[in-house]
Parts: sequence; C-alpha cells; structure tokens
Amino acid sequence: MNPGRFSLVSRLRSFKFAFRGLGALLKYEHNSRIHLCAAIIVVILGILLKISLTEWCLLLLATGFVFFSELVNSSLEAVSDAVKPEWNEQIKKAKDYASAAVLVAAITSVFIGTLIFLPRLILLF
Repeated sequence: MNPGRFSLVSRLRSFKFAFRGLGALLKYEHNSRIHLCAAIIVVILGILLKISLTEWCLLLLATGFVFFSELVNSSLEAVSDAVKPEWNEQIKKAKDYASAAVLVAAITSVFIGTLIFLPRLILLF
C-alpha cells in the first residue's frame, strides 16, 4: 500500500487489475461463461419485450449479484488452493459454501427473470 498522495492517474490505472480479473474469470471459470450467455439473452429479451426501467434495474442487480458471487467464489478457491493445495475438510467446506452462494444468486436471478419475462412471453403466445 502506498500512503503517498492521491493520484487520479494511478486510480484509473488500478482499473486494469479489475478488468484483468474479469477477463481471467471468463477465461478460466466455465460457469462464468454460462452466466455471461444468460446475461446476453436477458438483455436481448429485455430490449425485445420493452421492459420498464424498474425491471431493467432488477435484472441488472440480479446479474451483478451472480457475477459478484462467482468472483468471490473463484477468489476463495484460488486462495485456498494456493494456501493448502492438498485436500482439507475445512477448505472443502468453505469452497462448498462459496459455491452454494453462486447457486443461490443464480436461482434468485432465474426467479427474477421469470417474474419479469414470463407474463410478457405468455401474452405473445
């Protein structure tokens, strides 16, 4: 940590690390690519079905919730593997909890998407 003066340029440069993390997530974590495909489908459906601003906000929060939990899960797995590469019951439990967090986020987002899109899709058919 550099206790020096605040620098807007160095703050902007720090975004490079965040974007590198997103790129690594998409490159190495297969489920993140599934989440990205789902997010693209949601955006396309939202545009085609002309959802409201409130519905866009809910979908954005749900999508962010899924990617946030996937990033935290992947971070925990990477640190756990670096600290203790051999099998460990406590690390297994922590990884299972983090994985369950992603599952909860994904299921929640599916429910939100269903509540928003299903009534509109029913009207089309």
